[in-house]
Amino acid sequence: MRPDDWHLTDDVNDFLARAGDFLRSRPGPHVMQLTWAERVRARGAETFGTGTPVFGALERAGEVHATFHYLPPRGVGLSPLSPEQADSLAARLAALGHALPSAGADHGTAAAFAEAWQRHTGATPELRDTRLRLYRLGTLTPPEPLPAGRGRVLGEQDLEHVMFWCGEFAKAVGEDVSIDADTWAGTRFADKRYTLWETPDGTPVSIAGMNPLIGGQIQVDIVYTPAHLRGRGYAGAVTAEVSRAALAAGARDVVLFADLANPTSNALYQRLGYRTLADWAAYDFSYTAPEAG
Repeated sequence: MRPDDWHLTDDVNDFLARAGDFLRSRPGPHVMQLTWAERVRARGAETFGTGTPVFGALERAGEVHATFHYLPPRGVGLSPLSPEQADSLAARLAALGHALPSAGADHGTAAAFAEAWQRHTGATPELRDTRLRLYRLGTLTPPEPLPAGRGRVLGEQDLEHVMFWCGEFAKAVGEDVSIDADTWAGTRFADKRYTLWETPDGTPVSIAGMNPLIGGQIQVDIVYTPAHLRGRGYAGAVTAEVSRAALAAGARDVVLFADLANPTSNALYQRLGYRTLADWAAYDFSYTAPEAG
């Protein structure tokens, strides 16, 4: 295949017109392309960065075989690619002069693209320490017994509460993001619906969020319990509550990511009925400046 088989555009509507059916045909593996395309469509690319966005679809004989998105200064996100597809994309982006900061995808795709990017640009790839597992819900099995308390859906009147909890989550996972009233709209947290688990006296103890319904699928994101409150069943209760709400909202598929370094959360999601869909990885790229002279 040729690098020119990739159709590139900065118009998210053009991208979705070309690749939407392909993405929706396998929404789980395409969760990141679906999510970010919808965010850009709904809120504008300028909300998420200063660079020009690039969306791409690999088309042959009028049929889409793969996609990617790149929203500078964020890294490139890839649908599943074969090594040949990864090489053709790397060649196309390198020829256009892009200096990608990173690439994320299922583990095999990310590794293939990192190798191809190094060949075509000389960049040095480094696998991030954080590795994720993508799960898809099978049959929801809520924990028994549930901890005392109830789930409460947060609304617009709870924005300060939501920003506080999202900030605590971001700090806990090492996510470099500023969350306040001025920056909120430009964060990935702003388009979610959140549920708190509260104890009988109304004390909030755990939070879970879910993205909008896209392509028949909802992603559960985030799940967070403060360290001193863990081990009491709160995360399982609020995740089950949000998973049930996602199904009630019409989702055919419900997915979530878990950090593979956290065996407790992975075991919890599996007990709730989530099954492994793919392992996820990201590579950061560093570039050697040309010598002067």
